[in-house]
Amino acid sequence: MKIAVTYENGEIFQHFGHTEQFKLYSVTDGKITNTQIVDTLGSGHGALAGLLSALGVDTLICGGIGGGAQSALANAGIKLYGGASGDADAAVEALLAGELAYDPNAKCDHHDHHGEGHSCGDHGCGSHSCH
Repeated sequence: MKIAVTYENGEIFQHFGHTEQFKLYSVTDGKITNTQIVDTLGSGHGALAGLLSALGVDTLICGGIGGGAQSALANAGIKLYGGASGDADAAVEALLAGELAYDPNAKCDHHDHHGEGHSCGDHGCGSHSCH
């Protein structure tokens, strides 16, 4: 099993499509055997599912995530645990213990809330509607 977590400063980054890093966890027999941090190299929403697939990831823990990205992950065979927050390492340990708090309906819905396109970078994603 290989788990990816949207990652920033030890925490679960709250917007899948804008994450600059993933922390990857290799798991064997329910135990973490290796971790590494990988840069997304500027890949955006659509390319991230392909990047994760190419890295051999089969499970993703993240905060907010849009519907298109959810579909891309499902098509890539990657199981999604969205709506998670807090410490990345603790989240993976909780997942392995069957105790991860997540929201199976987590969506990042701010893409439309202004009635026009905008960039999350303009106001710091996570301060609204990403949950």
